Amino acid sequence: MKYNLLGNTGVLVSEIGLGTMTFGGGAKWGMFGTLDDKEAGYLVDQALDAGVNFFDTANAYAEGRSEEILGKTLKSKRHQALIATKVRARTGPGPNDIGLSRLHIIRQVEESLKRLNTDYIDLYQIHNPDQLTDWEETLRALDDLVRSGKVRYIGNSNMTGWEIMKTRGISTLHGLHAFKSSQSYYSLAARDIEREIIPALKDQQMGLIVWSPLAGGFLTGKYTREHRGGSEDRHAKLAFPPIDTERVYPILDVLQDIAQAHEATVAQIALAWLLHQQAVTTVIVGAKRTDQLQDNLGASGLILNETELSRLDEVSRLPAEYPGWPFMELDEDIIRKHGQN
Repeated sequence: MKYNLLGNTGVLVSEIGLGTMTFGGGAKWGMFGTLDDKEAGYLVDQALDAGVNFFDTANAYAEGRSEEILGKTLKSKRHQALIATKVRARTGPGPNDIGLSRLHIIRQVEESLKRLNTDYIDLYQIHNPDQLTDWEETLRALDDLVRSGKVRYIGNSNMTGWEIMKTRGISTLHGLHAFKSSQSYYSLAARDIEREIIPALKDQQMGLIVWSPLAGGFLTGKYTREHRGGSEDRHAKLAFPPIDTERVYPILDVLQDIAQAHEATVAQIALAWLLHQQAVTTVIVGAKRTDQLQDNLGASGLILNETELSRLDEVSRLPAEYPGWPFMELDEDIIRKHGQN
C-alpha cells in the first residue's frame, strides 16, 4: 500500500480508503448495503491487513448505524485508523436537525463521538455547503472543535472551486483552522472537478479524497451496451451518480482492453487511473463482500504505462469550455518552452 500526504498536514493516508456507506442498511440506505457488525468487521480487518488506514463514514449513513458499526469494529484498533466523518445532512425531524450552524455542528460532533466510541475524530468534514448559514459561523465552530482536541483536522465535501477559495480566505483572515482536504466525486466517467476544483486544491495545497471512483459501480465491468443491469440493480433504483452512458461505453471499451493486457479487472484499471492522478490523495472504495474489497485493493501498485494512460485520458477527456478554450494553444506553447507541468 502506498501512502500520500493529506494536503500540507504531514499526515500520511493510504491511497485506498474504505467507505462505510454499505454498513447498517435501513429503509433509505439499504440499496447501498446492509452489512451488520460481523460482516463489516471482516471488511475492516481485511482493509487493515492490506495497509488501509483511512476509513470514511458520515453521521447520516444508515441513520448513524454506520458510525456505530465502524466504532465497534475499530474499538481495539483505534490507533491503526484515521477516521473521517461528516456533518450537514438531516439527522431528525426538527427545524435545527440539519445544516452547518454552530448549534447543529456541536450537537452532531458529540453524537458522532459517542457512536464512533472515540474521544477524537481525525478528519471532520462538512458534507455539503449550507446556504442558510454564514461561513464564518461554520468555520468558527469547526475551529473550536480543533482547538478543543475533539477534531484533529477539518475538510470539506462537494464544494465548488470558488467556495473552497472563499472559505480558505475567511479562515486566513480570522486566523482559523482551514479545510485541509476536499472529498469530491471523480472518475473516468466524470472528470468535471478538473476544471476548477483540482486547480484550487493544488493552489491551496489541499488533499483530494475521491468518492464513487467507480461511478456507482458503472465502471466495474458488469455494465455493457448489451447488459445494462436488471430491475433490482442499484442504478435502476437510483441513478446516482448520474451517468452519461453513451459517453461512458467507449471508456469501458478501452478499460476492458487494458484490463486484459494486465490480467486485471476493469474496476482495477479504473481505480489505477485515479491513483496515477497527481492531485489524488486517497480513493474511497465501498464493498458489500470481501471479494469485492479484495479486487479493489488489487489496484494499489498496479502501474499503467504512458500509452495506456494516454488512451484513457483521450477517451474520457472533457470538452473544452470557456474561458479555457481560447488559451489552450497558448498554455501548451508555454509548457513546451518552459517545461512546466
